[in-house]
Amino acid sequence: MLDSTILFSSVLNGLTTGAVYALIALGLTLIYGVLHIINFAHGAALMVALYAVYLLKDRLGIDPYAALPLVVAGMFALGYGLQWLVINRAGNGKDENILLVTLGLAIVLENLALVWFKSDTRTIDTSYALSTVAIGPAMIALPKVIAFCGALAVAAILFWVIRSTDLGRAIRAVAHEKQGARLMGIDVEKVYALSFGIGMACLGAAACFLLPAYYVNPQVGSGFVLIAFTIVVLGGMGSFGGALVGGLLIGVVESVGGLFLGDSLGQMGIFAIFIAVLLFRPRGLFGARG
Repeated sequence: MLDSTILFSSVLNGLTTGAVYALIALGLTLIYGVLHIINFAHGAALMVALYAVYLLKDRLGIDPYAALPLVVAGMFALGYGLQWLVINRAGNGKDENILLVTLGLAIVLENLALVWFKSDTRTIDTSYALSTVAIGPAMIALPKVIAFCGALAVAAILFWVIRSTDLGRAIRAVAHEKQGARLMGIDVEKVYALSFGIGMACLGAAACFLLPAYYVNPQVGSGFVLIAFTIVVLGGMGSFGGALVGGLLIGVVESVGGLFLGDSLGQMGIFAIFIAVLLFRPRGLFGARG
């Protein structure tokens, strides 16, 4: 029989990983909820953020957690600029054009990374990488515990911004009724750019929490974006609470699935859930009825 301590440890590891998944999916959910587009460049943008964290540590010696404000601000600026200068202009307001633009951006970013960094997998060394924390009978890596707490803190800040600030009210107004918001004097294009920037900033935070225990290469974002899409569909398109719960659930499913099936087959459960949700509850766990 499977030892209960091993199962408990696997669930905890899944929750820590799932919190970071949720943070990545929150950015994707925000962009979809406001702009009503699927951002195919989301995974490539995460790769850019991971390289930024890597370079700050490798070249300047800045710890990934200390780099959080720099990377978040940089990714926000990148997202704002991409939406304002590239996506908004090249898309011409047509959804199919915007999808192609984001797909093109993903290809460009990944190939630029291949040119500059080659295909080598890179990691960073930190003094706490092998440190552990005792949680009940389980021992959890310190970077994962920090990632869990940090991701939930960033998610809480994002929820507060969306629910309690003027910017959040403007974002919700544009998400619900773009033309009505425009008539009320809201600069819709600026809200689009701010929303895209905030979605990218979530990736910057996720990268800072990931890299102490993870790696980066030009293709690293592909796996994460598939999981993020699954979480968005599972939680409900545009649902922030659904993205958070879905991320935690997917993290646990992946971890426990890996325990029983092995690491190479552990993600089978994620895509089984994805197919089941599409078949039996297409609107997701928290999605509104069409």
